[in-house]
Amino acid sequence: MPADLSPIDKAKFVAAKRATEFIETGMKVGLGTGSTAAWMVRCLAERIREEGLKVVGVPTSSRTAELARQVGVPITTLDEAKWLDLTIDGADEFDPNLALIKGGGAALLQEKIVATASDQMIVIADAAKEVAQLGAFPLPVEVIPFGWQTTKALIEETLVSLDVMNRDCSLRMNGAKPLITDESNYIIDLHLKRIGNPRQLALVLNQIPGVVENGLFIDICDIVVIGHGDGRVTVRDINQGSERDDFVEFKPSDNIFADME
Repeated sequence: MPADLSPIDKAKFVAAKRATEFIETGMKVGLGTGSTAAWMVRCLAERIREEGLKVVGVPTSSRTAELARQVGVPITTLDEAKWLDLTIDGADEFDPNLALIKGGGAALLQEKIVATASDQMIVIADAAKEVAQLGAFPLPVEVIPFGWQTTKALIEETLVSLDVMNRDCSLRMNGAKPLITDESNYIIDLHLKRIGNPRQLALVLNQIPGVVENGLFIDICDIVVIGHGDGRVTVRDINQGSERDDFVEFKPSDNIFADME
């Protein structure tokens, strides 16, 4: 591992590398989107090269699909795969019940579809993503462009009756223009500060006309692999009620970084 990696990047790397140990030959694997998921795709490519691992991946975004092609991870579509053994993805926040906020990378719709079409979802994250209560990270909501300002107003009106600390909402921008998702939609970020009832909020948001999906992942994640800057990883399994610490060793010969810019 290069010596100039920040502690956060080291934490993301060790979490990603540990999570790929759950992948076995013959599996169909959902490939997440984001900085931590990108480490996972590279770690998976390394296993394919060095161990001859036979897997096929289903990317959750065009960015992940392009990375997988570059590093040599075979990919297919969800329609072709139909059902997946495992999805590995990052998260912007996770709480003690492994409820998640996702969508910082604007891929929440495909990420949720792929994750729910899997036997198991593993989240990989650095320790800073763990929170006692969701909401500090803005909650992304994907909306169709038509009438988006009306949709935003309906969201703000709905939030008045819900258990949240703040109700500010903003359209996510890409420079001077609205950010466009892979499905040609917009993202409205909800700056809630605290979400008292994530399950209720998720259900209510998806009833609003114009809302496609929200970034609350409830009862979807099974395992979280938490990386630390010193190489430690904590593996927490919500179904088994277990938690254990491991240590991921990395060697200067790791070629996972060879094709990075």
